[in-house]
Amino acid sequence: MANFEDVAKEFVGFYYNTFDADRKGLASLYRPNSMLTFESASVLGSNAIVEKLAGLPFQKVKHQLATLDAQPSLNDGVLILVTGQLLVDEEQRPMSYTQTFHLQRDDHGYFVYNDVFKLVYA
Repeated sequence: MANFEDVAKEFVGFYYNTFDADRKGLASLYRPNSMLTFESASVLGSNAIVEKLAGLPFQKVKHQLATLDAQPSLNDGVLILVTGQLLVDEEQRPMSYTQTFHLQRDDHGYFVYNDVFKLVYA
């Protein structure tokens, strides 16, 4: 079994660097049975997820991580909870968010089985 904390750190670094540079590059992280819930709207499948992420109403984005917590799950999976702030386009005030990933393994390595994103309004 891979060290779940190492898997989580490596995944999160890759995910947010790719998201910030080119959201379409995230396609390889999802499978046809993956689900994304983004601000209470759910989509199923890698194509629909990438379409949703690529169609978000901003051009530039920068994620700033505050916390990362991980736990092992069944069948060598990893559950990840991230909190942080993001800046979009020319906005000067960061928005707080939380995101949960459930990673599973297949023949190609880890993939995102569940992804839940929510802005945190305080």
